[in-house]
Amino acid sequence: MTNNTKIALVTGASRGLGKNTAFALAKKGIGVIVTYRSSEAEANSVVSEIEAMGSKAIALQLDTSKTKTFDGFVGQVKQSLQDKWQTEQVDFLVNNAGIGVYAPFAETTEEEFDHLVNIHVKGVFFLTQELLPLLKDGGRIVNISSGLARFALPGYAAYGAMKGAIEVLTRYMAKELGHRQIAVNVVAPGAIETDFAEGAVRDNPEINNFLASQTALGRVGLPDDIGGAIASLLSEDNRWVNAQRIEVSGGMFL
Repeated sequence: MTNNTKIALVTGASRGLGKNTAFALAKKGIGVIVTYRSSEAEANSVVSEIEAMGSKAIALQLDTSKTKTFDGFVGQVKQSLQDKWQTEQVDFLVNNAGIGVYAPFAETTEEEFDHLVNIHVKGVFFLTQELLPLLKDGGRIVNISSGLARFALPGYAAYGAMKGAIEVLTRYMAKELGHRQIAVNVVAPGAIETDFAEGAVRDNPEINNFLASQTALGRVGLPDDIGGAIASLLSEDNRWVNAQRIEVSGGMFL
């Protein structure tokens, strides 16, 4: 591979949608920096699979809730770019890392709320800020929201509010990074069969059937439905799409 290979940094890519996104990008010949919080073995397995596809990848540990570690992380990214790709910048950033908390509004604790803020809002805000020098002019950022920012399902008040914040932040990022020709969009998945929120959509037939019945295409989503959409949004074909919220949900709650 030559040094003009495009490179993406995907947070939370050891499993679920992040992993699927990393694979979808690798299939297009894009190099991937995979981050993981605790699942080192899973992240290394993702790297091995990407390398088996003929793309290059590395895994770096990152807890997106701990902003004090971002300086050190950016240093690791710089070193890895030099060692693996002999380059200094990435083309794409996908802010995917996240957790789900199911808690009725009346019972959500301050600790749960703060943890969600740190990962989904503060982490995305300051990690992107720290990575700006490493992002190429003309690069692209995709933030991840959720259908839950548009429709309300009881139990997701805090989570949905965080994703609402990310949708507004995306527009501000697009406005303020436009002078560098960096496009910023937000992808909002609908209900997906992953281990997210303890695998509720995947493993609970009642939840799965209800959500499928509320989706125009008649089923819940699969990780493959999302990774490809994100990779497509990062392609040259979509270079003029900017500051948009793209819901990838099969048509939920229309």
